[in-house]
Amino acid sequence: MAGECGIRKARALPWTRWGLRPQTPSALRGGSLVLVAIVCLAPGLAWGADPLPYAVSLAKTANGPLDSALAASSQLIVLRTRAPAGPFAVLSRARQDVPRLTAVLESFGYYQSHVTVTVAGLALEDPSLPDLLEARPAAPPAPIDIAIQPGPLFHLRHVTLAGVVPGAAAAAFTLKPGDPAVASRVLAASGAVLSALRENGYALATVDPPDAVLVPPEQALDVTLRVTAGPRVDLGPITITGLHRVHEAYVRRRLLIRPGQLYQPSAIDAARQDLAATGVFSGVVIRTAPSLDAAGTLPVTVDVAERERHAVSFNVAYSTDLGGSAGATWTLRNVFGNAEQLNLAAAISGLGGTAVTGVGYNASAQLIKPDFLRRDQALQFDLGALKQSLDAYDQTAATAGVTLTRKLSRQWSASAGISLIQEQITQEGIVRDYTLVALPLSAKFDDTGLANPLDDPLHGVRAAFSAAPTQSFGLRSATFLVLQGSASTYFDLASLGLGPPGRSVLAVRGLIGSAQGASAFDLPPDQRFYGGGSATVRGFKYQSVGPLFLDEEPAGGAAIDTVGAEFRQRLWGNFGAVVFADAGQVSAGNAPFQGTLREGVGVGGRYYTSIGPIRVDVAVPVNKPPNGDSFEFYLGIGQAF
Repeated sequence: MAGECGIRKARALPWTRWGLRPQTPSALRGGSLVLVAIVCLAPGLAWGADPLPYAVSLAKTANGPLDSALAASSQLIVLRTRAPAGPFAVLSRARQDVPRLTAVLESFGYYQSHVTVTVAGLALEDPSLPDLLEARPAAPPAPIDIAIQPGPLFHLRHVTLAGVVPGAAAAAFTLKPGDPAVASRVLAASGAVLSALRENGYALATVDPPDAVLVPPEQALDVTLRVTAGPRVDLGPITITGLHRVHEAYVRRRLLIRPGQLYQPSAIDAARQDLAATGVFSGVVIRTAPSLDAAGTLPVTVDVAERERHAVSFNVAYSTDLGGSAGATWTLRNVFGNAEQLNLAAAISGLGGTAVTGVGYNASAQLIKPDFLRRDQALQFDLGALKQSLDAYDQTAATAGVTLTRKLSRQWSASAGISLIQEQITQEGIVRDYTLVALPLSAKFDDTGLANPLDDPLHGVRAAFSAAPTQSFGLRSATFLVLQGSASTYFDLASLGLGPPGRSVLAVRGLIGSAQGASAFDLPPDQRFYGGGSATVRGFKYQSVGPLFLDEEPAGGAAIDTVGAEFRQRLWGNFGAVVFADAGQVSAGNAPFQGTLREGVGVGGRYYTSIGPIRVDVAVPVNKPPNGDSFEFYLGIGQAF
């Protein structure tokens, strides 16, 4: 090979180089607190020689992170299979590994270490080594041994903050005498001081690279950080660039920072994230000027890139009970220039399936007006048309609704609205028309930290609570209140030391609901509770859990309770597996926990993609009813819950 030039980042934070000044003359090598992260290898011209196969043995130090950093910094190890080389280049790598590994040891606080490399049992300085390697056969590989003698661990002796340092920044400096002289800790402490200064308004603050003095007789290090705080400044004029269709007035109303506000990087980043969350920008960058303006404030530039206005998404799903379904959604962003969103969706369902008797459809139109009357409050208009043919009933309906949703905090949101349904339902051969007016109220909690509901939750809780006072007009008019609560929680077993983070997750869900003010048969059939299917009790076909008519078709009930648990295990690459168990019951009366309990168990596979996991589950009923299926198969995108 003509030469080697590469960049390798060690398995630790990249360092800034700082020089060491020994306090007294000594025979120590020139020290550095640097873990080598970037290196350009010297040309490894092999003069036409064949590559030299070799095997590397790196001595262990009993310090796991140090051993990993040493292995990651050794070009003999890193380039062994990636860039085969002739004997001359291999010896060049070996010689360069000595100072590289020494720098790694010093960055971990070992300043009296010793690194020795032998090739085929000979020292690198042996004059016969090049000829021996040239004449060596390809097999077996040449053994290369790297011996490590770390020596004593150095500690900090004196730690000094030089300059005028405000109290909050001084409190962020946590280094103290007696701490190990590890470069990453010293540099992290330097960064913490700088971050604290800037978070307290010192936008132009600087912290010089640490000045470290080596004290070999005491196996210690003296460290001084020189701090220049500068003035405490406020934000100045805010300029917005990159707007085309989005109104600037909307962006300014939405922006969380204002002129005259104290400079704080956290507030600026929160403003950036909040603006990006509006959904109309593909990128948001907020920059501050490098210097103060004439008024002594710091000008700000908000640079945005608008997303494409139109988007189309598709969805498909299949289960043995509901059959196949397919749909598409067309989205128009920023309808009137203030981040409004129009969604038009259409889907076909009931393509086969043991719980359906015909093909159905679902079409909807949705307009969302964000920041209605106040920030984090949205007004939503919905229109829909629905047709479904199920074992429980056949339904054709037109729907309309208006909902006001408010974000109460990072985790909580609440909504209130009005909905209208005009429908015709056929059940047990009887056709009835219903007009329903409801005032749905809901509250939601989510601290899983995921923006996309299809992403895989690893921790936290999701919960939803709803109450819908409803008036039904028809042959059997009724006034009733539908109450429902659901929750799911996720527990990463890595917190118990069982595997790496995010690989083994236990998920649990529960659901409880009740209709008050009317008996089950006073409720319209679509307002009753049914169990079975992927959302309640897997292994039982959709709506099959609960009271039945004499012909064993689903009748529905006035209360429901279900619980489920799922163990999710990532296997290799993007593949994973799950095992799960569900149980639930539907009551004919208004109180839950009074029906016939049904249980189902199953296994599944997952393939994790950028849009969420592709889910394949197979479930069987533990106590199958007479008209039940022997198993259920589910295919979709996203976890079951």
